[in-house]
Amino acid sequence: MTFIAGMYDNATTRAFLSMLPMTVAMSELNGREKFCKLQRALPAASTEKPATIEAGEIMCWSSDSLVLFYRSFANSCGGYVRLGRILDGAGLEGALGTGEVPVTFSPE
Repeated sequence: MTFIAGMYDNATTRAFLSMLPMTVAMSELNGREKFCKLQRALPAASTEKPATIEAGEIMCWSSDSLVLFYRSFANSCGGYVRLGRILDGAGLEGALGTGEVPVTFSPE
């Protein structure tokens, strides 16, 4: 299944986009997100602690972790940089399934 994301214009996103295309094994975390460690750290000079994280958001955490959220939730953690957002997340949770899943990020 293919999902299209709108990406934000910031240094972290530009560095992430320069790494594409890539396929990564994303692990399950907390029943609401998938994550993976990146091969290299991204610039993350300005991080935030969003009060709410929405399903479909793509973020960098701690400069070297890529996180794709498939459920919305009230958040209490900081260290995030917003990279982008899935434009139409219908079916995202089902497509990601449970456990580890390969995800391909492509600039097209």
